Amino acid sequence: MPNDHRRIFVAAMATETNTFSPIVIDRQAFEDSFYAAPGTHPDTATLCTAPIPVGRRVCAEKGWTLIEGTAAWADPAGLVSRKAHLSLRDEILDQLRAALPVDAVVLGLHGAMVAQGCVDPEGDLLARIREIVGPDVLVCAELDPHSHLTAQRVAAADFFVAFKEFPHTDFVERAHDLWAIVVDTLEGRVRPVMSTHDCRMIDVFPTSREPMRGFVDRMMAIEANDPKVLSLSAIHGFMAGDVPEMGTQMIAVTDGDAAHGAALAARLGQELFANRGRHMMPVLDAGAAVAAAMAADTGPVVIADMWDNPGGGTAGDATVVLAELMARGATGVAVGTIWDPIAVSLCRAAGEGAILPLRFGAKSAPLTGDPVDALVQVLAVSEVAAMIFGESLVPFGPAARVALLDAAGSPIGIEVILNTVRAQSYDPSLFRVMGIDPVAQRILVIKSTNHFHAAFAPIARQILYCSAGMPYPNDPAITPYRFVRPDIWPRVADPFAQVP
Repeated sequence: MPNDHRRIFVAAMATETNTFSPIVIDRQAFEDSFYAAPGTHPDTATLCTAPIPVGRRVCAEKGWTLIEGTAAWADPAGLVSRKAHLSLRDEILDQLRAALPVDAVVLGLHGAMVAQGCVDPEGDLLARIREIVGPDVLVCAELDPHSHLTAQRVAAADFFVAFKEFPHTDFVERAHDLWAIVVDTLEGRVRPVMSTHDCRMIDVFPTSREPMRGFVDRMMAIEANDPKVLSLSAIHGFMAGDVPEMGTQMIAVTDGDAAHGAALAARLGQELFANRGRHMMPVLDAGAAVAAAMAADTGPVVIADMWDNPGGGTAGDATVVLAELMARGATGVAVGTIWDPIAVSLCRAAGEGAILPLRFGAKSAPLTGDPVDALVQVLAVSEVAAMIFGESLVPFGPAARVALLDAAGSPIGIEVILNTVRAQSYDPSLFRVMGIDPVAQRILVIKSTNHFHAAFAPIARQILYCSAGMPYPNDPAITPYRFVRPDIWPRVADPFAQVP
């Protein structure tokens, strides 16, 4: 075997935990969303598992050996069950032990996982990996920016690379960045050193608008022009995670210059803090959003039910916006989606074309509206419904498309997609796969905070962000946290004044 041959272990374990969500993630939830045994990951990337297919290509070009472990992703919800967490963790650790010796461990993580009895599963995994491989083996991971950058993780890993974009359109590009640093490190050209800065805040940072758009562009310009900088990442934080180290942080990875990285992370972090409260998009309540959509001359107008977002761990079954549309007599409406496995099963049993009284939605939690009782016609049923997200497919079926009818059995102009597998609304293909032409609608109602923007903006005449109810804890100033530290904005006006 040549001296420059390398052996690299790669695996992925990821989900995003809304600690306020009642929906427990068990092993089946990973199986339903995405699970690939070693060597079975598809060639296309799936969000947090992108380091695996990208690593295949890199190692094939270098003539290195890639040892693939398990790749698992569950759509965001509440706590991961202890059994699911330990089984996946130990599965990956056993695979790593069997792969030894290795020159590097490359992981796909989300960063906001919380399990029953373990507040930091990613930190726990990384610490155990470090214990197995020792201090000299490279350990790194790609992260979602909606994560918690804990001290345990920073101590265990050599470096992290996070997605820069929200919506997360760049997870494949960032996996390439991650692997580029791995290659340069193993071939002796760089020595990655990670520096961090705590911004002492929590906010929402859409990169589809200013000021975050310009901030990301500046990060990329620094990476391109500063030879000492290998990577810059803004960790947005995840406000629905009630954990002690929740909050926004900056990461700078430099070539052996920790002082330069620390200064750069602090400067960029201070810029984020200076713009606190200005990042998030303007929002309307349900009444104002529906009124504005109905007043528009042309469609489709997209109403984003931004806080009933399964991508943030909610059920996706809130009916507040739908009830407002029905009350105001809106027509030309398509809603995608409302999660209700029971309603889907009833529609599947009835079959396409059937007319039946149906109760659906608003079963998961308070502040999601009331269940809708309606006469409906089943227009379509799909056992394997899935939408596009980047290079991957996101399942949301079995699913049913129903038309709401009046008492005489005539359509009222509102159609709803009911789904079984929770998924946020990434792409207009979710409507097309169920037989709805999204461009032909006057109003599209979707469940997403901002991931929808890249795919829906090209077809939308107008996008309205709607804050309807509180299925998601969306105001950190009043959220009843138990574990989040008190010294972050907006829990306090000036957190830096609180700390010497």
